[in-house]
Amino acid sequence: MELRQLRSFVVVAEEMNVGRAATRLHLTQPSLSRQIAALEHDLGVELFARVKRRFVLTTAGASFLADAQDLLRRADEAVRTAQRTQRGELGTLRLRFVQSATFEVLPRLLSAFREAYPEVVLDLESITTIRQTEALRDGRIDVGLMRPTTPEGARATAARTEGLLTRVVSNDPLVAVLPARHRLVRRKRIRLAELADDPFVFYTRASGPAVHDSLVGYCRAAGYTPRIEQEAADVQTIVSLVAAGLGVSLLIGPTPPTNPDAVVYRELSDDLPPWQLSVAWSPDNRSPVLARFLDLL
Repeated sequence: MELRQLRSFVVVAEEMNVGRAATRLHLTQPSLSRQIAALEHDLGVELFARVKRRFVLTTAGASFLADAQDLLRRADEAVRTAQRTQRGELGTLRLRFVQSATFEVLPRLLSAFREAYPEVVLDLESITTIRQTEALRDGRIDVGLMRPTTPEGARATAARTEGLLTRVVSNDPLVAVLPARHRLVRRKRIRLAELADDPFVFYTRASGPAVHDSLVGYCRAAGYTPRIEQEAADVQTIVSLVAAGLGVSLLIGPTPPTNPDAVVYRELSDDLPPWQLSVAWSPDNRSPVLARFLDLL
């Protein structure tokens, strides 16, 4: 039994006239009659009968019609689904991101992508750059939003992202995070050296060795080793600890929104290079959904 035979049967059943059905199907009447005969042979039942010169469905034919229509609907839907999947309109995008991407770039990207491809499933998780690069190489994710470079770590960065394709989406500054009652809050810009006597709240080194080491290095270049009194693995906790007066901190922008009566952000006047935020993916990944995401990017 072939789909073209089912389509021919359904059209004949709708028209109850071989001539009109043949015209709709762009077939000759003999060719259409042969298809119906072949279908009846495959099924082992008679689908049509002539009653007083009229073409009518047999009982078996009437029973078979509903199932045939359902099969055709499902076949057509399967074709449309396959075509939409190939165009990247359906499927799953497995995206991982560093936490600092969640305050500006990620919301803009996901909002635009959701509007363009509303039926694509988004598989999202916040993980470190190192874990992202491992997952990309292993094929466990499609795309990463990461900090692939540290201002001083170009050589180490190249080794981490080797074999991946990357595209820079923003260059972000380092900012100081101060409790609202800090002595320097009235200043729009401050120098790192002015924080030498303050306790610091830092990222745990395990959550981001490159960031942690770079921040410590900046402070040392400013003339002191930071006195790290508290550590946290995420931005929100760091900001909360600063708000509680447990110290100051340094964060890569953009920063999370907060109550200015509790925490303030200040630019640094030091000559510090920006931090890149990049999208990364494997050139071996042929996912149509990934292609659509990169087009939108």
